[in-house]
Amino acid sequence: MSKTTRYSGDEMWKNNVEKIQNSELFTLTYGSVVSQLCRDFNNNYQEVNQQLDRMGYNIGMRLIEEFLAKTGAQRCQTFKETAEMISKVGFKIFLNIQPTVTNWTQDGKTFSLVLNENPLADFVELPMGPDNRICRDLWYSQVLCGVLRGALQMVQLDVDVWFVKDVLRGDDQTELRLRLNKFLKDEVPAGED
Repeated sequence: MSKTTRYSGDEMWKNNVEKIQNSELFTLTYGSVVSQLCRDFNNNYQEVNQQLDRMGYNIGMRLIEEFLAKTGAQRCQTFKETAEMISKVGFKIFLNIQPTVTNWTQDGKTFSLVLNENPLADFVELPMGPDNRICRDLWYSQVLCGVLRGALQMVQLDVDVWFVKDVLRGDDQTELRLRLNKFLKDEVPAGED
């Protein structure tokens, strides 16, 4: 009779058993979330976009703490520094990609993030119906807009974030736009000193 070796969770981790990162788990399950939202809202893709944005906003508000803990980053002095930090550090840490920062406006308050790859859209193909409504109305990766808004709000930046292009819609690239509305004042929450 052979003796079977059993490992506890800690021993498996130490023994380099293949690990799934949080980002990989998220990207693997994201399609199911979008699909369920489409069913729940009877293919009202505008409402699905809003729900994905809300989910992302809540995720972003929590991710910023992990980001700051992992990086030890100090407050960026300009919106351009913030854009570079988002692209070169934030996306790299959480999705292992590095979007390109481009298309700055003259006033330096709006820019584009061009995603050369989008792990949320890997292995995804939007169904082409007779009216192509899903390709016209659904922004499949809308959760990213919410994540950026939520995370930036936590560091006192009020921004708008929206998709301009998406390869899933047949565009040549995936592009998000970020616009700085205002810097929020550092305020102590009510009841705290």
